[in-house]
Amino acid sequence: MTTVDGILYGLQVVFTYQNLLAALAGALAGTMIGVLPGIGPVAGIAMILPITYSLGPTAGIIMMAGIFYGAMYGGSTTAILINMPGESASVMTCIDGYKLTQKGRAGAVLTIVALGSFVGGTVAVAGVMLFAPALGQFGILFGPAEFFALTAGGLMILSRISGGTLAAGLFPMAIGIMLSTVGQEAVTGYNRFTFGFNDLSQGIELVALVVGLYGLAEIMLVVETVHRRVRPVKVGLRDMMPTRTEFRRSWAPAGRGTIIGFIFGLLPGPAATLSSFASYRLEKAVSKHRHEIGEGAIEGVAGPETANNAAATSSMVPLLALGIPFNAITALMLAALMVHGIQPGPLLIPNHPEIFWGVIVSMYVGNLVLLFLNIPLIGVWVSMLRVPAYIFLPLIVVLAVIGSYSVRNSIFDVYIFLLVGIIGYVLRKLEFQLAPMVIGMVLGPLIEKHLREGLFMSLGEVSVFVNSPIAITIWILVLIIMTFGIQRALLERLFGIKLGKVALGGNE
Repeated sequence: MTTVDGILYGLQVVFTYQNLLAALAGALAGTMIGVLPGIGPVAGIAMILPITYSLGPTAGIIMMAGIFYGAMYGGSTTAILINMPGESASVMTCIDGYKLTQKGRAGAVLTIVALGSFVGGTVAVAGVMLFAPALGQFGILFGPAEFFALTAGGLMILSRISGGTLAAGLFPMAIGIMLSTVGQEAVTGYNRFTFGFNDLSQGIELVALVVGLYGLAEIMLVVETVHRRVRPVKVGLRDMMPTRTEFRRSWAPAGRGTIIGFIFGLLPGPAATLSSFASYRLEKAVSKHRHEIGEGAIEGVAGPETANNAAATSSMVPLLALGIPFNAITALMLAALMVHGIQPGPLLIPNHPEIFWGVIVSMYVGNLVLLFLNIPLIGVWVSMLRVPAYIFLPLIVVLAVIGSYSVRNSIFDVYIFLLVGIIGYVLRKLEFQLAPMVIGMVLGPLIEKHLREGLFMSLGEVSVFVNSPIAITIWILVLIIMTFGIQRALLERLFGIKLGKVALGGNE
């Protein structure tokens, strides 16, 4: 199937009432989730995950993708209007976005952000369409040893670059892998680590864990700061038109942000967040107006917001082409597909073209819908920010409890949700990263599966995992990234050159 044939086929898939409604509902829900501070796309997707189980796999993934890039759009609204990022990828938008709001340019900035996000997302979709099939063809060369290196190595890299210290990523990752082993073992059928609880024989439910980590824990953190919320300014349609100068100063940062975002989306880690930081730093280095950035410059908003939307879209490439999630959101998408008996990877395009091409075309449609949602309906989103916290926070908790219970109709999952929420809150206060735990939970069974397959095919010979050139290359890259701090220290000592800190998603 050629690219043109694939797009035409994707149009047929998307323009059915169920899939079109899924794209529209996902984009709308994602924007709402992004606008409401403290929820974020991970918790939002986790709460609607039970709904996607009742839909077909194509409609379910289309809806989840819509929430993902929709939250990237919506998160900028709160960052610009009330100096509070709706999700982590909009942190950099607060710096210049809120200062421009104080200068009376809130409406114009929101328009620039919506247009930049549309450009970044649309160009990234084209990149996904080109890169994913090629990567899928390369992925056919992978066997158990290569997939083990990719899953285990990728998880280690993620723990390294997800932010904070190395321990802040490795410790939650280890917890996630351990939790993935709870329940009935796939090969022998024995129960593992159930400690006499029959409810644990089915394993830890991913939805309960994620909603607890990202829903309940985030709500607890929001409650701490709710008294510091800033009232949003009123923005009318007349205020939405940027000046010619603002348009002219935005197109170059948006172009650079698109390239940065697409590249970061192909790499392990919180791509949307890292790409927005990288774009902001680049603008401070190369922009003609770099001296204004940080004091209210349109470049400091256009670049990062375009980058995080491009990264959100391109992060679908590793999921669709290799079946490997590089962030918590694509990990949930992988879990949803596996519930339907579909394994993303090199054979997804030939075996399930309706999913691949349907998702691709739905992202074109979704980005277009979001452009119209974010500019004319800005008054609606601003009104949502005026809803008192004592109304929407309890409502979110109720929805989270319902979502946790509804997957298996088990009150035990609600207990897991509450317990994990408290644990997640404590970990966040101690500055641990939560994404490695979720991805460890999802990738744990895959790592075990590829390990078993490799040992079975080699009759127990461990060297099979470092025999192929692809596996060796992956492990070398993992070693380089994991020992980056040691390498830097050695170079500084040997050559006497102060290299400075190169952030891999956080502090060393």
